Amino acid sequence: MPADAAAGPGAVRWRPLRRVLIWLRWFGLRALALMAVLVAIYALVNPPTTWTIVAASRSDPISTRDWVDIGDIAPVMRRSVVAAEDANFCLHWGFDMSEIRKVVASGSSRGASTITQQTAKNVFLWQGRSWPRKLLETIYTPLIEALWSKQRILEVYLNVAEFGPGIFGIGAAAREFYGVTPAQLTARQAARLAAVLPAPKSRDPNRASARSRAIADGAATIARDGRADCL
Repeated sequence: MPADAAAGPGAVRWRPLRRVLIWLRWFGLRALALMAVLVAIYALVNPPTTWTIVAASRSDPISTRDWVDIGDIAPVMRRSVVAAEDANFCLHWGFDMSEIRKVVASGSSRGASTITQQTAKNVFLWQGRSWPRKLLETIYTPLIEALWSKQRILEVYLNVAEFGPGIFGIGAAAREFYGVTPAQLTARQAARLAAVLPAPKSRDPNRASARSRAIADGAATIARDGRADCL
């Protein structure tokens, strides 16, 4: 009796599905390995550009970008962006579960995206909301946390973040808005730059706002309570 007949019609029907699952597993493992290699490379090599910068260049001239090492960025700027975007940055492993639970419990539509998640999106992916992008971001985030230090994550984030139309990176932002280097930024300037990050095309870092004042207070708070110790 043929093996297929002995196995029964059900086994024959499942065989093509099994082949598909094997292929998907093969593809998924190799895709994960490639993502890990990219993350490992950028642990040592500074990203030359991003999809976001390339897309932005079609509508705005891109200001000259010079990479700024984390040690050359004013500590108050580091604290300000963490206070503004992810106050528990030093404490979590890429996902701020306590913040996620708060958002879910409140039924709010606001996000709970961490600096690590935003770095994954800004460096490796594209802007916009879609399930494929969110899935890839969810995979990249723990890889980044595993292979990069917290200081490296913040350094990359600050060097690719958009601070205004065509203005990417803290070096360009400090120069264009205040005529200083990132090391020379004051607490007020740092808070105002951090305040524009959620909406860099519509917010002006030359204007004070309730948000910038709250960020300045938050930066002082995380300096006191130890949440800025990894910076």
